[in-house]
Amino acid sequence: MSEGSPVVRCPVCGTLNKVKTGRDLEQARCGQCHASLTGAVAANSHAPSAPVTVTDADFSERVIHSSLPVLVDFWAPWCGPCRQVAPVLEELAEKYRGRLIVAKLNVDENGYTASEFRVASIPTLILIKDGNELNRMVGAESPARIEQFLSMVV
Repeated sequence: MSEGSPVVRCPVCGTLNKVKTGRDLEQARCGQCHASLTGAVAANSHAPSAPVTVTDADFSERVIHSSLPVLVDFWAPWCGPCRQVAPVLEELAEKYRGRLIVAKLNVDENGYTASEFRVASIPTLILIKDGNELNRMVGAESPARIEQFLSMVV
């Protein structure tokens, strides 16, 4: 399979599967449990390849109830380290499209969610899967360190 093959999570067992580009989607099956991947492949084709903006109003829907793991960047426009991390997150959103969603939450405009997650310093990156916080990173880190941070889910 080519490196550009989409990777989709089986809706039954959760196994990550590469789906050969151009394959008849009706025939795509999980390599572990053999369940149909048709719906998962279709959902993957609409996965964002750039960071998405989330707010207090849609955080639950777009992050907590996401079928994919979500890396949330708690940031503010005036924050220099936040601006340093932004291009790294854009690259990761593209690299892990279909396996991870990168979301950005402006803490100045969305204080409720920032407070709920006890964000005291920015940038804060929080990795959320199935509605649960898996890990947290505070401060601007190197691209390699951020990618290592994601290794538990991608």
